[in-house]
Amino acid sequence: MSTRAATYEAEVTACTRLTPHLTRLELGGEGLAGFASTGVPDEWVGLVVPGQFQSRYYTVRTWDDAARRLVLDIVVHDVGLVTEWVTRGDCVGQTCVVTEPKGSFAMPDGAGWLLLVGDLTALPAMARIAETSTVPTRVWAEVPDGPMPDYLAGDGLDGLTWLEQPGESRSSLAEVVETIAWPEGEGYFWMAGESAQMRAIRKHLMRERRLASEAYDVMGYWRGGAQRQPRAVDPGPIWRAGKAAGHSDEQIWADYDRAQNA
Repeated sequence: MSTRAATYEAEVTACTRLTPHLTRLELGGEGLAGFASTGVPDEWVGLVVPGQFQSRYYTVRTWDDAARRLVLDIVVHDVGLVTEWVTRGDCVGQTCVVTEPKGSFAMPDGAGWLLLVGDLTALPAMARIAETSTVPTRVWAEVPDGPMPDYLAGDGLDGLTWLEQPGESRSSLAEVVETIAWPEGEGYFWMAGESAQMRAIRKHLMRERRLASEAYDVMGYWRGGAQRQPRAVDPGPIWRAGKAAGHSDEQIWADYDRAQNA
């Protein structure tokens, strides 16, 4: 039996720059007719943009089933598969592919509080979690462009701390978590961001806080250190030419590899 995730073709209906590092992508169209949310507030989808093969993963900021409207907030960098597409200025009206959503947020029924910690890549998930939380919720958000008070809200939100990102492709969230004054009783800790920071936090939660595995969820969304580099060969023209010629994906990949090695 195949375990391949279902995919859906979606039309870009709007593309809006929220901050210098965050762009909102709105998707719709008949291709999303079979799309269904998991209901898990940190759910994510794979996104494949036109002319590309690889998928990149993004949190579902909102999904309107009646309107078939899917909103993804995209962190933009100097270069990158999706960054180049959303910042070009012509993505509205184009068709992309999204995968069926998956999520991991699983707060125990008896939790009396919720702590959320993350950088800009985690902000869409933290915003959606905070909006749906029914327990006192505190948030620490590390962002590069200053506070975004209109982005995060929720009836249960009783603490919001905006942190300045220490530099491009850098994070200091591990140090922040070590200084947190934890609430009394049983609760749930959710965190996402740079992978090395997440590894340090997992060790802290296990060795210092001695939390049970079901009391936290810590995920690495990206890796710091290595500088992003532009691709030597743009796969877009190769993909379009291959599709026009009726080539298979495997044949197009081979053409791309040959172009890179030329």
